[in-house]
Amino acid sequence: MNKTDRQAALEYHQFPTPGKISVTASKPLVTQRDLALAYTPGVAVACEEIVEDPQNSFRYTSRGNLVGVITNGTAVLGLGNIGALASKPVMEGKAVLFKKFAGIDVFDIEITESDPDKLVDIIASLEATFGGINLEDIKAPDCFTVERKLRERMKIPVFHDDQHGTAITVSAAFMNGLKVIGKDITKVKVVTSGAGAAALACLDLMVDLGLPLKNIWVTDIDGVVYQGRTTLMDPDKERFAQDTSARSLSEVIEGADVFLGLSAGGVLKADMVTKMAEKPLILALANPTPEIFPEVALEARPDAVIATGRSDFPNQVNNVLCFPYIFRGALDVGATTITRNMEIAAVHAIAKLAEEELNDSVAAAYGAYDLRFGPKYLIPKPFDSRLIVRIAPAVAKAAMEDGVATRPIDDFGAYTNELQQFVYHSGAFMKPIFAAAKQFVRDGGKSRIVFAEGEEERVLRAVQVIVDEKLARPILIGRPEVLLARIEKFGLRLKLGEDVEVTNPEYDERFHQYWTTYWELRCRDGISKEMARVEMRRRLTLIGAMMVRLGDADGMVCGTVGAYHDHLRFVDEVIGKQRNANTYAAMNILLLDKRTVAIVDTHVNDNPNAEQIAEFTLAAARQMEWLNLAPKVALLSRSNFGSGSSASGTKMREVLKLVTEKNPDLEIDGEMHGDCALDEALRLRILPHSKLKGAANLLVCPNVDSGNIAYNLLKTGAGSNVAVGPFLLGVNAPVNVLTSSSTVRRIINMAALTVLQANRD
Repeated sequence: MNKTDRQAALEYHQFPTPGKISVTASKPLVTQRDLALAYTPGVAVACEEIVEDPQNSFRYTSRGNLVGVITNGTAVLGLGNIGALASKPVMEGKAVLFKKFAGIDVFDIEITESDPDKLVDIIASLEATFGGINLEDIKAPDCFTVERKLRERMKIPVFHDDQHGTAITVSAAFMNGLKVIGKDITKVKVVTSGAGAAALACLDLMVDLGLPLKNIWVTDIDGVVYQGRTTLMDPDKERFAQDTSARSLSEVIEGADVFLGLSAGGVLKADMVTKMAEKPLILALANPTPEIFPEVALEARPDAVIATGRSDFPNQVNNVLCFPYIFRGALDVGATTITRNMEIAAVHAIAKLAEEELNDSVAAAYGAYDLRFGPKYLIPKPFDSRLIVRIAPAVAKAAMEDGVATRPIDDFGAYTNELQQFVYHSGAFMKPIFAAAKQFVRDGGKSRIVFAEGEEERVLRAVQVIVDEKLARPILIGRPEVLLARIEKFGLRLKLGEDVEVTNPEYDERFHQYWTTYWELRCRDGISKEMARVEMRRRLTLIGAMMVRLGDADGMVCGTVGAYHDHLRFVDEVIGKQRNANTYAAMNILLLDKRTVAIVDTHVNDNPNAEQIAEFTLAAARQMEWLNLAPKVALLSRSNFGSGSSASGTKMREVLKLVTEKNPDLEIDGEMHGDCALDEALRLRILPHSKLKGAANLLVCPNVDSGNIAYNLLKTGAGSNVAVGPFLLGVNAPVNVLTSSSTVRRIINMAALTVLQANRD
C-alpha cells in the first residue's frame, strides 16, 4: 500500500473508537425490574433450566448465534507468523464479515500458543461459550492436527476457513470455470502451485466432486510432488504424489487444462501459459500478487479464463462467499459438526447462483450492470445479497440429511423467509402483503400494474422479481427495442408479451382513445387537440394514468424518475381525488430497528390548513388500519401542549379538534414535540391524561418541509434506508407515486401493495 492508503487504513482502525467491533446488549436495562430479570435473581432461573437440559443454553443465552474466531497468528495471510497479538486486527475483520453478511455475533480469540496439542486443549475448553468455532491463520500442518482433534472432541461445528472456506469457494469457481470452457471434470488435467493447507483442502474437495486423483499434479516450493520424494512431505501431501520424472512447474504445466495457484506471486510465467491446453482455466489466487496477472496471461493466451483473489479483477475468489453462510445454516439447525456433504451443498449453491442474473445490490456495489455468466463472471460477487438464502438452507438441509442437526427445521419456506430479512429489512412487514398479492394473481384478481418508467433499470430489475414471485401482472410503458436491449444488457430473463405486457409510447392503437379522452377532460383548461396528442405520447405517467382510468390497467406505479409533483399533476388531471376528498397527501412507513413509524405528509402540501391536515390524518389512519397497524397519532409542532405561541401549534390544536369530531375513537393527541410523541414517560409528565398511550406510530407534520425533513433524517440516520411508500392518499384509483431515490426493493413492495389496493373494494 502507498503511504496515503496506509494512513487511511490506520485511521479506519483507530477512529472514532479503536478496533472494528464492540459488544452491545440485546435487552433493555433501564429499570430496576430489568436489572432483576437480567441479573440477580432472574438469571438463576435461566441457569437452572440449562442445568436441567443443556440444550436450553441455545434458548436462554446467545450461544446459538455466537462463533469463536480463533487463531495463534502463525500463518496470517500475506504476513506469515506475526503472532497472536498482531493478528487481532485480522480476526476483528473476520468478526465484522460474520455480522455484516449473516448476522452472526463473534468473539475473536487470539491465543499465544504454538504447541498444537496445547492449542487444542485451550480451544476445546471453550465449547460451553460458543455455537461454533472458526479456526483462522494457523500454520500447516498444525492446522490439520488442530482441526481434526477438535472435531473429535467438540460437539459443535469446527471449521478451518483457510482450508474448507477456501476449498468451497475455489471448487465453485472450478466447477463453473469448467462449464465456461466446456470441459469434463473427469478428463481435465489440473496442475497446482502450492501444497499448503488451502491447496490440499481444495484438491480433496475437488476429488470428492469428481476430479480423478490421477489427473492432479501438485508443485510446491521444492518442485513437483512425486512418488519417493522425502523433503517437505507429509501424509496429506503424499496422497497426490505422481509417478513422474518431471521436477518443475514448467515441465508439468504442458497440456494442463486447469492451473490452481495458492502459492506466491509471479510463479506462473507467460511461456508456461502458452504450453497449456486449449481454453485453459487459470485460478491464480495468491494475494495480493497473483501467480500471474490477468493481462499477462491473456496476452499469452487470449482464450484463457482467469480468476484471482483480488477485487480489482473479474472473478474474485473470496472466502466471504461461503463462511458466514455455512455457519448460518449450521447454527440454525444446531449442527454438531460440518460434514463433507454440507460443504458440497455450499459449493453447488454458490456455483448455481452465478448463473442467475446480477441483482441490484451487486450492480450498485460494483458499478457493473452488464455482467452475466461467462468468462468474466463465473462466481458470485461477495456483496450478492442472495448468498445467504441460497447457501444457508442448502447447508441446513445437508446437516439434517447427515443426521448432525440437533434442532431440525420443519418449514424451509418459513426459514428462507426469515433469512430474507438479512437481505431485505422490509421482509417481515411485507410477508403477508406478498402472500395476499400472490393469491390475487392466482385467483385472477385485479393485478395488472402499469409501470410508467418501464425502461428504467431499477424498474426492470424489480419487474423481474415481480414476475418470478408472481406478485402482479406487470405492464411496462416503453419502446420495445429499448426494453429488449436493456433486458439483454442487465442479464434479465423477461420475455415481452409473455412475462410482461408492453405499451409502446411511440405507437399504440389505443392512443387515439387516450388522447381524445384527455382532450375532453382538459379542453377547458387550455389543452388543445394538438397538445393532447403530443402530451399523450411523451408523458409516460399520463399514459399510465389513462390506462388505469379506461380499465386497461388495474393500478399504476410511477415516479422513479423526475419530480413528485410532475407525476401527481397528471394523476390529478386524469384520475382525480376520491369522492369527498379535497386534498392529496403522501405517507411513508419507516421500518426502524425498534419501531415502525408512519409520517404524513412528506411530499405534497406546502402549507396545509387545519382542515386539510385533518383530512389526510384520517386517511393515513385508515391506511394503517388497512395494513393491520393500529394507528397511534401524534400531531407534531414546535410547541408542546400549548407551551408556545407558534402558528403550527395553533393549527395542530385545531386539527385535533376536527379529527376528534369525525373519529372520536381514534387514539390521537397534540400538538406535541417529536420526543413526546415517541416517549410516553416524557409525555405523561407533561400531560398525565393524554389520550395517546405508548409510543406514537403515525407522526403528522404541520407542513411538507417538516414532514420531508423528518422522513429523510429518520430513513437515513436510523432506518438504513428501509421504507415502504410513499402511499398516495386521497387518489381515486390504485396509484402510487414513488420518488427518484426508490430502491428496487421499494418498487417491488409498492407494486404488491398496489395490487392489494386494486382489490380492496
